[in-house]
Amino acid sequence: EVQLVESGGGLVQPGGSLKLSCAASGFAFSQYYMSWIRQAPGKGLEWVSGIYDDGTAIYADSMRGRFTITRDNAKNMVYLQLNSAKSEDTAMYYCLRPSGAHNSFPGDRGQGTQVTVSS
Repeated sequence: EVQLVESGGGLVQPGGSLKLSCAASGFAFSQYYMSWIRQAPGKGLEWVSGIYDDGTAIYADSMRGRFTITRDNAKNMVYLQLNSAKSEDTAMYYCLRPSGAHNSFPGDRGQGTQVTVSS
């Protein structure tokens, strides 16, 4: 059974930083592309970033520069570092093993971790 468990969310001040983690189990993690998506209050899902099995990272244009995605295949973990946080980053963040295109939403998803950017 595929399991994805996110952690690390919380309250962060504007301009602050936060690192989200996702623990994966139940599949051959090192062989899969993984991504992070988010959903702000009252809005739809938004693709943030993805990382291939070899560590190649890709980002949505609006996310590039403030987000950094990494993975540790030995630990079955994927991470998302948020820097220079903005209020519009407030959202539920999900770790995803997509079943389709790199920036698609269907797939195996965790329960999410809430990030709130506020002073």
